This record gives sequence, structure tokens and C-alpha cells, in this order.
Amino acid sequence: MAREIKSVAVMGAGTMGAGIAAHCAARGFDVLLLDLPAKDGDRNAIALGARDRMVTGKPAALDNAADAERIAVGNFEDDLAKVAGYDLIVEAVAENLEIKRGLFERLEAARRDGSILATNTSGIPLKDIAADMPERLRRDIAVTHFFNPVKVMKLVELVPGADTEADVMESLAGFIHGGLGKGVVWAKDTVNFIANRIGCFWMLAGLHEADKAFAEGLTIEDIDAAMSAPVGVPATGLFGLVDLIGLDVMHLVAENLAANLGADDAGRQYASFPPKVAAMHGRGQLGRKAGGGFYRMRKTDDGGRLKETFDLGREDWRAAATAELDAGHQTLDGLLMADDALGRFAWRVMGATLLYAADLVPDIADDIVNVDRAMRWGFAWRRGPFEMLDALGPARIIDRLAADGAAPPKMLKVLRDAGAESFYRDDGATFLGADGQWHAVS
Repeated sequence: MAREIKSVAVMGAGTMGAGIAAHCAARGFDVLLLDLPAKDGDRNAIALGARDRMVTGKPAALDNAADAERIAVGNFEDDLAKVAGYDLIVEAVAENLEIKRGLFERLEAARRDGSILATNTSGIPLKDIAADMPERLRRDIAVTHFFNPVKVMKLVELVPGADTEADVMESLAGFIHGGLGKGVVWAKDTVNFIANRIGCFWMLAGLHEADKAFAEGLTIEDIDAAMSAPVGVPATGLFGLVDLIGLDVMHLVAENLAANLGADDAGRQYASFPPKVAAMHGRGQLGRKAGGGFYRMRKTDDGGRLKETFDLGREDWRAAATAELDAGHQTLDGLLMADDALGRFAWRVMGATLLYAADLVPDIADDIVNVDRAMRWGFAWRRGPFEMLDALGPARIIDRLAADGAAPPKMLKVLRDAGAESFYRDDGATFLGADGQWHAVS
């Protein structure tokens, strides 16, 4: 029987924690928001400030200021015992294993029987967080990975631990979908789960493969034009998205991948920064949060604003250009199959990403539906990897790999051996499983 979730305690009042707390309050749930005690003045100042910004921020996390009244605030030292009155406790502190484990040890002592624990980690395996913890904690804990900004993004990746009770997962799925109105994707306890595993492969591969593209005469603007509308990715493109996320965050992601990916994982070759990008990171040229990364806006002497691009070839700023794609490069098929500099880059990056995704099922998720939903809901891709493969024609991809002397990845082998022509059929109502059988999309 599912456990009822009517109240939520959120540990950590940073961007993610405050976003989760605000969304829960906006959906009518009572919330407790805790953070570290302030060093001076009101000891609850950190959580109080986060609650105020939910209303005053631009954009505001709460559309209705009255919803903030549902959020009680406090700090970890004075108020941790209050979590005993809440049904779900969500940890959203720094992405540091020891910090998380230390907090969960304290939460386990403070919470009541029947409450559910969740971590909002974006990439630390749950098995590491829960290792050697009490049995009660291991039965009642799961990953609930919300995507930022919580108010806008549909995706929540739900990951059970090895000992997590079935009713915990049932309760969380019902609460997240029905109570919070989010899209639940079922992931496995692997590094970076689904969306970040695939999306970060795409971004890091793009940073590495760009040098070859620049040598063939392409620019950052060309690459971002190609890695946006033609492949069904938002207008930020690849470099624009890295600027939005920040090289500091991407560096941590790369370190986490390098530490956790298997020796034969295709992502290992990209689990670092290429030298020129590493130099940008080293001098604090991180992206929008630092005033510029690959792009920046600069005030001109006449009071105007000039968009500039960091030319990685000569490692200096220049006026941004507008890339014009010809008609042949404006579709996924036309771009990835083009035998020119832009087509070769697209195949090395987006093509490689699709093949990478096809090799990760059933390792990161039981089926292709969860992978496609994760990329659509978490990265705002118009189509997921397997939907893109269907659009390209899986048989064509298998033939291209054969011509290159490469074996097809796991799910393309499944498709070939099943004699199937696509991963979805019946207008998307059924999908090809890793077992080679057809299953209904639920």
C-alpha cells in the first residue's frame, strides 16, 4: 500500500532546494525549508532569504506570493527535529558525498517511521550515499532528481536503491506525477542517471570534436546553428548551452564521469576538457554567470550592446556572426548524412550521441521510452535518441557503421536481430524492448 505524502521537508535552500520547496508549496503542500544557520543576525537568514526570493526573484519561483506562507523555515542546528512531522524529506545540499552522508545520518535519527527520504543528487550513485547506513534508511530512500528550473522543467528522474521498498517508489511516483504534475522517468542507479549521462556526452563530445571542425573552416556560430533546430535541440545550441550551465558545473560533471565510467565506456574519451576549454575554465571564463564564456555581451562606447564570440582558434574575442545554414543542413537527415565539414561534425557528435544512447539500454533504464522521455523532458529535445534513430532509418545507420567497420550498439543489434524496421510502431503506441519483443507504451 502506497504511503501518503501530504507534507515535504526540503534540506538545502540553494537554487534546487528552493525551487523544489516553492513548487511543492505552489501545489498546495506544507513545506519545511532548512539550511545552515547564518553566522550573524537571524540564524534562519539563509532559508528566509531563499523564501523571499521565491516571490521577488526574476523570474519568480512562486506566481502567487501567498503560497510562500505554506513554507516554514529554519536551520539544520536548531530545527532538524521538526522533520519528524513531515512525510517526505528531500535532501538538496551540495553535490558532495560526505556532506550528503553526514546529513542523512542526522536525518535518520530525527525522522519518524514511515517517512520517505529522497536525495536530489544529479549524479552521485545512491549506493554510495546509502552504503553502510541503517536498514530503515536503506528501505526508505530513493533518488528524486528534479531538473532546474523546477517550476518549468517537466522531468524528475526516479531511482530506487538496492534495498528500497516497492511502496516507497509507488508513493514517490504518485506524488511526483499526480501531486506535483511532473513527468516521472524510471532510471537506474548509474552515474548521472539518464538525461545527464546522454546530454553531457553530447556537450563534452562537442567541445572535443570542435577542434577538427575549426580546422575545416567552421565557426562556433556554425556549430550552434547546426546543433539546434536541425537536430531538434533548443536555440542555445551546444556552446550556448554550456555557457548557460557554466564550465564550472561541466568540469565537475566531467570529473564525476571520469571517476565512475567503466574502462570501455565510450564517454571516457570525453570525460575532461580539451586544452583550450580547460584554459577558459582556469581563468574563470565560465559562461553567463561570469560575464562570458563562449559568448558575451559587451557595452559599447555609444551605450549600445555588442554580442561577441570567443574565437577558440586564436583564443580571443571577436564580433559575433550570424550563421546561415543551407537547405541541405536544415534537417536531421540532411545534416547527419552530409559529406562535408558540418555533416562530419554532426555525425561525430550527434550521431555518436545517438549510438551511445543505443548502447546504454538496459544499463541506465529498462527501456527506450524512459530514455526518450528523459531527453525530451530534461533537455527539451524535440525527439529522444530512439525517435531520432527512427527518423534517420535504423537500417541506414547499421549499414553506415558496417561500411566504417564498426559494430552496431546493443539496441540496434536487438532491432536487427528482431527483423524490425524501427524502434516504435503503431504511431508510437508500441516500442521494441531490450528483449526483442514489442511492448505497449504506458
